[in-house]
Amino acid sequence: MNESADANPREPLVELRLWRQFLTLSDELHFGRAAQRLHMTQPPLTQAIAHLEAVLGLRLFDRTKRSVRLTAAGLALVPEVRDLLARAQALPAHARAAAGGELGHLRLGFVSTVGFALLPQWVRAFRQRYPKLALELTEATGDVQLQLLDRGEMDAGFMLHAASFVPPGLERVVIATEPLVLALPEHHPLASAARLTLARVLAEPLVIFPRRIVPSLHDAIFAMYHAAGRSPTVAQEAIQMQTIVNLVSAGLGVAWVPESVRQFQRTGVVYRTVPVTRSGSRVPACETSMVWVSGNANPVLARFVAFVAEVPPAPADIDRHELRAK
Repeated sequence: MNESADANPREPLVELRLWRQFLTLSDELHFGRAAQRLHMTQPPLTQAIAHLEAVLGLRLFDRTKRSVRLTAAGLALVPEVRDLLARAQALPAHARAAAGGELGHLRLGFVSTVGFALLPQWVRAFRQRYPKLALELTEATGDVQLQLLDRGEMDAGFMLHAASFVPPGLERVVIATEPLVLALPEHHPLASAARLTLARVLAEPLVIFPRRIVPSLHDAIFAMYHAAGRSPTVAQEAIQMQTIVNLVSAGLGVAWVPESVRQFQRTGVVYRTVPVTRSGSRVPACETSMVWVSGNANPVLARFVAFVAEVPPAPADIDRHELRAK
């Protein structure tokens, strides 16, 4: 089997200087004029072209006393060499752009609730402002994102957690703070109740995510039950918020979900807000944070963090959410 030139480690390397001399001569087809353009004398140019042909093992020019013409091989090389030299000339600017976070890519993880409105808006606006930057998006639960961050396989992630919870060992920007609302089956008696009370709601079977997915929020929800002297009756666990809402629609129980999940319009589900009780007990709030490992050297990350802090979501998209840095 014949190896391609790209795959052959024995293929001779040719200096850019020789390619520039080749291209200049191909433009002029005259050694004297080409040498003058290259600010050199004719004999060294003649030697350089002869050396290039010897390295390649073929003739690039047919020479007579009166003319210089490109061979078929030389003619085929001209556009390739022109492109090579143009790309080589662009390398310094390319490197500076990459170092400044104007070129490169960012690997982002996100939970499904961010994908309803916040993330699409930011991705669209970020790409419009920085078209040379690529965003690689991966939907993943918080526990999976932590693993990817720890292994260096992700630059940053959008995670859901209990309000005021600080993910250990990570830097963060709080993206949104929102209350939890109750998702009920459409025909459940509480769905049409004039006023919900926490005591009535806590007696219902619960559909909830596993604790390993969002430990802080899971614990906050359970603490609300325990503070009222109850233990939640978990009817079913599910990982994704969409799945949880679908299970509610099927009548398996009720669920506490971030208010932004209201945008997931599922037939057969009603969302209700549960007010603070007379004793002051309230449904916990949740936060969404953008988190990353301290010391991440990807300059695109710093640019994206600054962009998110500078361009909060439109009020129409986030309702009562707030953006703040911590």
